Amino acid sequence: MIDKRPAVIVRCADVADVVSSVDFARANDLELAVRGGGHSGPGLGSVDAGLVIDLSQLRDIRIDPDRRTVRVAGGCTLGELDRATHEFGLATPSGIMSTTGVGGLTLGGGTGHLSRHYGLTVDNLLRVDMVLADGAVVSASAGEHPDLFWAVRGGGGNFGVVTSFEFRLHPVDTVVGGPTFWPIERATDVLRWYRDFITSAPRELNGFFAFMTIPPAPMFPPELRGQKVCGIIWCYSGPTEHADAVFAPVRAFAAPTLDGIQPMPYPALQSSFDALVPAGLQWYWKADFFAELSDDAIAQHVAHGNEMPTPLSSMHLYPISGAVHDVAADETPWAFRQADFAQVIGGVDPDPANRALVTDWAKDYWADLHPHSAGGAYVNMMMDEGQDRIRAAYGANYDRLAAIKGEYDPGNLFHINQNIRPAMPAVHT
Repeated sequence: MIDKRPAVIVRCADVADVVSSVDFARANDLELAVRGGGHSGPGLGSVDAGLVIDLSQLRDIRIDPDRRTVRVAGGCTLGELDRATHEFGLATPSGIMSTTGVGGLTLGGGTGHLSRHYGLTVDNLLRVDMVLADGAVVSASAGEHPDLFWAVRGGGGNFGVVTSFEFRLHPVDTVVGGPTFWPIERATDVLRWYRDFITSAPRELNGFFAFMTIPPAPMFPPELRGQKVCGIIWCYSGPTEHADAVFAPVRAFAAPTLDGIQPMPYPALQSSFDALVPAGLQWYWKADFFAELSDDAIAQHVAHGNEMPTPLSSMHLYPISGAVHDVAADETPWAFRQADFAQVIGGVDPDPANRALVTDWAKDYWADLHPHSAGGAYVNMMMDEGQDRIRAAYGANYDRLAAIKGEYDPGNLFHINQNIRPAMPAVHT
């Protein structure tokens, strides 16, 4: 989907390389993009005729098991982070695919399998080291550059290049999780049951709803491969001896076509989708937050879910209740703290000839659901959709972000992102 041609790509070996690259781009008036894991749907990790700072060589991970913290270099993926912390029976909330970059996911907020239990990724961020637009190297935390620290916890890559992150860790080792699938004809019933169940479920239980086509993979029974289904991918991160009781209401609701719930190491759940969606696919995303799932909204979901245009196209509905609601809307840039769901519609296919097919389906689906939404979307799941959508994503927090942007990047050097335009300080005479 993305075919950008940078003038130069700098594969930084250390922070000094990042500083040199930022200084060079600024001095030569070059467009500047920053690439972490390369998962940006709109291709914001690259730029035509400009300079790309590629952080993929920065892979250091240091764990302090006594403090339950981890410092992660800016080029690491979630899989690398999960494998390292798992050795100590610990984890921090992140996404749902191990190939995702830690940096991009974190800077946009970070929602995934542990969100209801332990909050968003940014709720567990303790400190960042970063290179600013003027080439300065700073640390930001609650006690140092607190405005900058507030801004990077959801404000994206607008404020500099983060070269390392420090996260709080939690005791997560073996989880009980996996999919339950039902025939797509049951989608209305499943969605109505799911909206009520998940918001009142124990915080240790997370489960995101999905429309999908069962892939031709060995993990699935041959007779189910190729079928369109609705399903929920579960993760229970509480005591494993309580799992049967927690999942009893799930199994009591309706017998699924496939029940894949089982104990597994947390990194195994995190990497379970990797083989199904390799690099190089055609992707088009559309997203929104939802305060509720009305019957009318469910009707639109069912109509469009039945029309998935390709086997890899899907819709995910992530629960963002539980611990996510413990944080006030103005404590981080993530403004939709009282929403219950974050939706992403993904039109996906390997064939470039189907680009319009998957894109049109995602756009049409979104257009019919948007009137039922909370008005904004998760920035990590947005395409290049213009300033109005960026403002809507941050709501009442946008003006504060713009003011901090004006302080730390007044020239908007870092603008190849979901861009927050710098607000200039008022001039008093």
